[in-house]
Amino acid sequence: MSTLPASTLWRRFVLTLEMIKFEHSVFALPFALTGALLAWRDLAYSTQGLGLRLLCIVIAMVGARSAAMTFNRLVDADIDSRNPRTRLRQLPAGTLSKGFAWAFLTGSCLIFVLAAAALGPLCLKLSPVALGVVLFYSWTKRFTSLSHLVLGFALGIAPSAAWIAVRGSLDWRIVWLTAAVTLWTAGFDIIYACQDYEFDQREGLFSLPARLGIPGALWVARLFHLSMLASLAALAFSLGLGPSAWLGVAVVAGLIVWEHRLVHPGDLSRIDAAFFTMNGNISVLFFAFWAVDILLQWRRL
Repeated sequence: MSTLPASTLWRRFVLTLEMIKFEHSVFALPFALTGALLAWRDLAYSTQGLGLRLLCIVIAMVGARSAAMTFNRLVDADIDSRNPRTRLRQLPAGTLSKGFAWAFLTGSCLIFVLAAAALGPLCLKLSPVALGVVLFYSWTKRFTSLSHLVLGFALGIAPSAAWIAVRGSLDWRIVWLTAAVTLWTAGFDIIYACQDYEFDQREGLFSLPARLGIPGALWVARLFHLSMLASLAALAFSLGLGPSAWLGVAVVAGLIVWEHRLVHPGDLSRIDAAFFTMNGNISVLFFAFWAVDILLQWRRL
């Protein structure tokens, strides 16, 4: 049996990371880890098994996100081949085969389920539901303008899932963080979709910019992001968090305002900066401020 040379394997590995946009894991992972730390706090800071649970949460997140992105690329391969912005993606360009993508999708789903099983019976029982949500998104742009919210919910369930993984049950208060991540993701996905406005209209796809126009869609994104900030405030209040957490909400608010100042209906040239740089900063800084608040409370015990 012949084996592929190391250079070919490395190139395929790099192409796979590019296909799933692995670097974008920074968007949802910090919020999931925040959910885990909040659950740890709710358990009176019991450290028994915490390190292993955090590792399994990270593995589950990577598996679920890799599966979701791969499935999206498979489902959208024909559409991507007709869009000038996406026609050079790995599947339309042929640098990765659909057979390889299906195999990678299967492996990613398996990794997610195994990590969920390691986190406990409830996580294992809920794993098919979670996979169903994150995979279902890929079809939604074909029939509903709410596709942005479906994508948001696919990321938004991460902190609640992490809470369950640490706490063993769901607490309604953590749902505020699910709502915040859902609205945040939906808002920046609307902004990102503005660059495909003409293509979506031509193809009959149900993005919000295609339905409302770019100015209207940007106003909806602002409304979603305002609601996100309200959800974060409700979470901080309901959990009785301290000054560092509230400062984190203020920092997120400032970055959200900056993000919206980067994009205008007549000038979409800075969408990449608004989407990639700003949202990465938001998730990482939010986690940092909230983690500090949780750890400071722990140290005071």
